[in-house]
Amino acid sequence: MSDRLPAPLVPMPLARGRHGAVVAPHHLATAAGLEILHRGGHAVDAAIATNAVLAVVMPNACGIGGDAFWLIWDAAERRQFALNGSGRAPLGVDPMALRTRGLTVLPLRGPLAVTIPGAVRSWRDAHARFGRLPIDVLLAPAIELAAAGFPAWDGFIEDVERVAPIVDAALGPGSGFRRTYRPGDRPWGPGELVRLPALARTLGRLATDGLDAFYAGELGERQARTLTSLGGAHTAADFRDHTSTWTEPIETTYRGVRVTTHPPNSSGIVALEILNILEAGGAPDRATFSRAGVTDRRWIHRVIEASKLAIADRDRDLTDPEHHDIPVARLLDKAYAEDLAARIPAEHASRPAPSTNRRGGGTIYLAIVDAGGNAVSLIESNYMGFGSGVVDPDTGIHYQNRGSYFSLDPGHANVLAPGKRTLHTLLPGMLFREPDRPWVVAGAMGGDAQPQVHAQLVTALVDGGLDIRSAVAAPRWFVESEMHFAPPEAVRVEPRFAPGVLEALGAMGHPVRRTEPFDGRLGHEHAIELVRGGPGSREGSVAATTDPRSAGLPAVW
Repeated sequence: MSDRLPAPLVPMPLARGRHGAVVAPHHLATAAGLEILHRGGHAVDAAIATNAVLAVVMPNACGIGGDAFWLIWDAAERRQFALNGSGRAPLGVDPMALRTRGLTVLPLRGPLAVTIPGAVRSWRDAHARFGRLPIDVLLAPAIELAAAGFPAWDGFIEDVERVAPIVDAALGPGSGFRRTYRPGDRPWGPGELVRLPALARTLGRLATDGLDAFYAGELGERQARTLTSLGGAHTAADFRDHTSTWTEPIETTYRGVRVTTHPPNSSGIVALEILNILEAGGAPDRATFSRAGVTDRRWIHRVIEASKLAIADRDRDLTDPEHHDIPVARLLDKAYAEDLAARIPAEHASRPAPSTNRRGGGTIYLAIVDAGGNAVSLIESNYMGFGSGVVDPDTGIHYQNRGSYFSLDPGHANVLAPGKRTLHTLLPGMLFREPDRPWVVAGAMGGDAQPQVHAQLVTALVDGGLDIRSAVAAPRWFVESEMHFAPPEAVRVEPRFAPGVLEALGAMGHPVRRTEPFDGRLGHEHAIELVRGGPGSREGSVAATTDPRSAGLPAVW
């Protein structure tokens, strides 16, 4: 029997506390993060502990072989930092040779899709700057869960069964994926303990030797050998020399609220552009928003059309800014947004051009606020359900496939090149009503849905005046390509809207694709509100909510 609740009974969690909060898509991870806050850890400490547990219990969405993007609010300096923990293509990659082999796109699975994993290096760099507790303390909960086992849950069971035949087709039936995640050659039972001893040993080595051990020495060399043996171009030097990057957040204002996110190669700029276009088109009636969802099909239509325009700009411009000049200032210019808003047809769906990027996603988002008012907004990913499918059964590391986003078209902005970072769908976020402290720390997982879901949260909070629980739980939608490289016009939407709303969208020409209520494919958005200034203020508190489409529960104290 499934342990998933029937749709009408799905909980809408909201937790209030005085000293801090943790939100993430799995309750075991939020529990680990809260324990670190109880022990006096910085928000960064709790974020690493939470992310490490998610790497164990949600390997279908993230892992130590993945990438990460951070926003960090330093309450003492009253300053926000961005940290880019995404990986780069191996220096030995040869796009021309791949084209000569007859490839027109990079494969979704296998070593050619693997860039150097960046998440663990970003943990190291964030911890070096802000951490208070030692790494072995932060990794202890993840090590215990990997060694002693965690209960199999519906999302994990379903994704193992969905992905196993896909990995078999790409890598063969004897791959490390099956040996690691389907060792009994049968589906996991709900609540059955999943043990990952190899991953526990690797995490134990990082706890003892430090996070740099992931990239240097024997472990870095082994990873390079594993990927090269399967046909990759990865070398020990690629691992040893990988760095994350400290940078400045980018931002816009939405009806007076400052919205910040991570700069390119993150898709944060897509969310900001959507908000600018919506702002330029005029404010909706406040009554448009309710706990039951948006009631005006014209507003949903406008968000869909704004998203199509922003996706087109993403496809044209978004990539590694160290390899391509990205017109960030122009894309975020309010006058440019007004021009785009004027192109939106009032009563019918537009027909966008085919996308030049892939669709899909597989990601986690987490947020932390600590007792001092420091905050972390962190998103980490393997992409597309267990990533590349490449798993080393001796280390337990499974690798992302973010490299599959690279283009092999020499004229494309995101063309594959040695040492280059690819376009990422990932985006962390924060909202500010005052300059000296965040108001809401929030973000979403969900591939192409991420910037759209995040924009819907912002409009529900700002335009609709909803509380964070109602804004997160309200029925949502997003537009995407029906298949890879098709026009982004299929509207995935929950059926929980008021009668007639979805029918009206269909009458406008939108291809409406109804999902199940509270379907996780529409993304997970989690949020923490700093009420009356949050823990850093004498009268402040926190409110935290996790997405009812996930296995998360908010944790506060």
